[in-house]
Amino acid sequence: MGEGFSRRTLLGSGAAGLAVGVAGGVLGSEAVAAGPEPLGRVTVPFHGAQQAGILQGQQARVQLAAFDLAAGTGRDGLRQLMKRWSGTAARLARGESAGEHENQIALDAGPCALTVTFGFGASLFAEAGITGQLPPALAAPLPDFPGDALDRARSDGDLWVQIGADDALVAFHALRVLQQQAAGLAALRWQMAGFSRTPGATDRPMTGRNLMGQVDGTNNPRPGQDGFAAKVFADGPGWLAGGSYVVFRRIRMLLDNWENLPTDRQERVIGRRKSDGAPLSGGGETTPADLAGQNADGTLAIPADAHIRVAAPASNGGATMLRRGFSYQDGLLPDGSLDAGLLFIAFQADPARGFVPVQRKLARADSLSRFLRHEASGLYAVPPGAPEGGYVGQALLEG
Repeated sequence: MGEGFSRRTLLGSGAAGLAVGVAGGVLGSEAVAAGPEPLGRVTVPFHGAQQAGILQGQQARVQLAAFDLAAGTGRDGLRQLMKRWSGTAARLARGESAGEHENQIALDAGPCALTVTFGFGASLFAEAGITGQLPPALAAPLPDFPGDALDRARSDGDLWVQIGADDALVAFHALRVLQQQAAGLAALRWQMAGFSRTPGATDRPMTGRNLMGQVDGTNNPRPGQDGFAAKVFADGPGWLAGGSYVVFRRIRMLLDNWENLPTDRQERVIGRRKSDGAPLSGGGETTPADLAGQNADGTLAIPADAHIRVAAPASNGGATMLRRGFSYQDGLLPDGSLDAGLLFIAFQADPARGFVPVQRKLARADSLSRFLRHEASGLYAVPPGAPEGGYVGQALLEG
């Protein structure tokens, strides 16, 4: 597919994270606040070549959820559900009433840059009786990685939904409406809420930070870069052409352990200065990291096990993902430690050439892994966007 993206497509756009991080954007969330519209009135069109929520802005809030089809839903029921959900998402993106099951939770708010993105898990194809349409990249599940501690009750699912907005009530309202509209056809499997920097919170547009305090998202790929579309959007099968694959991971950060490290040690774990995100090899935030650079004593400026070295495309055969993660904080665990970290979201053309090789290397060689626990996971095919009058997944369900 081509690499041209319209201004309409990129309105308020952003995409985030380092390989385990969050923040920053394709244009950055601050671009929304910098526009002429008040924050609550910013709209992101639901219809288009790609689904909204991939290239669009890093909103302040996210609701992530997965649904499982009810017994007997089949292809016809799934088609009915996707038509209903797509129509509702389009109305909410325009700031209109949800229609069916409108609950007035967000009655006084505008659209607030709302985006709703849908993905299909591998299990959906058998449940809906369309196994012949299962794309090869979903046929093989994500492998087990060293150190994984996955809760399967909070992983996978037939249908994946990402709802972003700059207001928490707007995002929750959308999820609640979709849940009610799915009654009898699909049931909620898991749900998680996350947050990012609120647009306008800084005095100038800048890359955000994750819960470890690191400037995060500097090297995320951007539209217009060579090979961007080929790295993010899938060639096929036919119903998926122009769509993508998304990997979701819930990654708990061991913040008590991390915060006990002195700042200079944290910087060596990451490979960047904490103050401004510049690589330890020198320069500013956007200066390319010099992986061969040395200190005066001959040691590597960026340590051999530093996160940015291990995760770099140059260290992984060019593997690249469009990361759009959000932080989360869900209170305390029984041992008194924080249940907080990252809701990692990464869009890519092929997870076997994107997420999988990078995560294998990170699990084996990244010094940051000592401060992380991967606790939930999912892989989903994200169909292309719907045209006006159409619905997401139409080519699959009517083809």
